Amino acid sequence: MSQDSQLQQAILAELNWEPSVLAGHIGVTAKDGVATLSGHVESYPHKHAAEMAARRVKGVFAVADEIIVQLPPSTRPSDEDIAAAVIERLAWDVSIPQDCIKATVTEGWLTLTGQVNFHYQREAAAQDARNLRGVVGITNEMTIKPRVDVAHLSMEITHALNRSWFFDPDAIRVNAEGGVVRLSGTVHSPNDRLIAANTAWSASGVTAVENDIKVL
Repeated sequence: MSQDSQLQQAILAELNWEPSVLAGHIGVTAKDGVATLSGHVESYPHKHAAEMAARRVKGVFAVADEIIVQLPPSTRPSDEDIAAAVIERLAWDVSIPQDCIKATVTEGWLTLTGQVNFHYQREAAAQDARNLRGVVGITNEMTIKPRVDVAHLSMEITHALNRSWFFDPDAIRVNAEGGVVRLSGTVHSPNDRLIAANTAWSASGVTAVENDIKVL
């Protein structure tokens, strides 16, 4: 069996193993570490869960998620109802600054705009909206407020990485230009690579993270 076929079978096994994924209508192809998911599901959380399951399979370097959300007609709310539900849900989330996010819905596809202070707030808003009935997809166009003083940003992120027991202090290099942070160096696992990126995202004023870290 070829490596692509083995990876395809591993992804299918992971989709069937994950209880939050209804894998019966999901197809998988794999080529050179890129997994393509196709088919249809009945909710956006199922689509998201399928992508996350595929990403954690060893050997997967990228996922093309072409799964279509097909809502049963009897449970499909109007765009106006979805937008109202999104705004109400965001208002209840204490981690998100009030009145900073706008929601636009077109045929169930949600677009979030506005500006927040931290990356985690941007992700929290998308997470809040993801699980609402009727949402078939999300375009997250929220931006992060740029930090006025970025002179010490690289140093702050480097110190944060050095505090973690996951990393050799000399293994990762951090460069920042404005709010864009570039990580380079080596780690021992994809999880370590992800942790490094999340550490960088935690810094105030980071608007983008370019993760060029290699896994040994």
